[in-house]
Amino acid sequence: MTKNGRTLVGLNSSWARTGGDDPIRTPALGYAHWIVSLVYILAIVGGVSQGAELKQDALKSWAEYVQVVDSRMRGRLEAGGTFLWVDEVPERGQRVRAGKILVSPGATHIPRPVPAGLIHDWIGAAFFPNVNLEDVLAVVRDYDRYQDFYRPSVVESKALPALGEDDRFLMLLVNKDVVAKSALDGEYQACYQQVDAKRWYGIAYSTRIQEIRDYGQRGEKKLPPDEGSGYIWRLYSIARFGERDGGVYVELEAMALSRDIPVEVRWAADPIVRRVSRNSLSTSLRQMREAVYSKAGKASRPAASGCASVTYLAK
Repeated sequence: MTKNGRTLVGLNSSWARTGGDDPIRTPALGYAHWIVSLVYILAIVGGVSQGAELKQDALKSWAEYVQVVDSRMRGRLEAGGTFLWVDEVPERGQRVRAGKILVSPGATHIPRPVPAGLIHDWIGAAFFPNVNLEDVLAVVRDYDRYQDFYRPSVVESKALPALGEDDRFLMLLVNKDVVAKSALDGEYQACYQQVDAKRWYGIAYSTRIQEIRDYGQRGEKKLPPDEGSGYIWRLYSIARFGERDGGVYVELEAMALSRDIPVEVRWAADPIVRRVSRNSLSTSLRQMREAVYSKAGKASRPAASGCASVTYLAK
């Protein structure tokens, strides 16, 4: 699909370009703890005070990677496709139904080095027994309470008036563990699509994301987009929800483009990044599950929005 002569890829309801004057859209869907933990570990291994520059080569590699992920998701939606990751291997479904939260790299060689950056890609799956899709989606779309559901990573959240079919909200993520506290201030849009009576998928992305340096201090400063430490340059996620077996399967694939790790410490840092990513994505899914149970039975019926169109623009 094309728009104004440019190639469109992806599943979002609003398109975005990796360069130029158009806004860049990135996701934030129930994995705030993973984002903040990634910022923390990259600050430690990459240098707390070092700046970084976002390179066009890194953006090109990121766009190409997202195209591959989107193509894989399209295959899950086709007739005969396997919608849920846990259904690809019978043992995965058995472990998740038994109460385990599974987290795995979304591809080989993660984190994946690209020119002047790293791509992080992790997929997590959990089973929420004795609830339905309405219960889960009501929590995912309760943006005013993200600051309650995803403590301490989310310190502020607020729903905004919808933009067409898309949800909109504000969210402030804070990393309190780095010596110089940092925060990510962002405005987000989210879209959800119903596949059939028992399956949905959702995507959320930011229309604005900025680093706040020295957060909470007298001299705190909000930096322009794409400036700062480079611990998070871009984010992208796809969530899938399937109701069966007396509950709801929830899957979240979370991806990020970050600054690179210095070559001299990468051999030691990569295993740490993988361990932190695995544990923190598991924590995010656990927080989501706890939030669902705290609200179960109070859900209103969800309405689909605009994820059906192919709309992520890669330059």
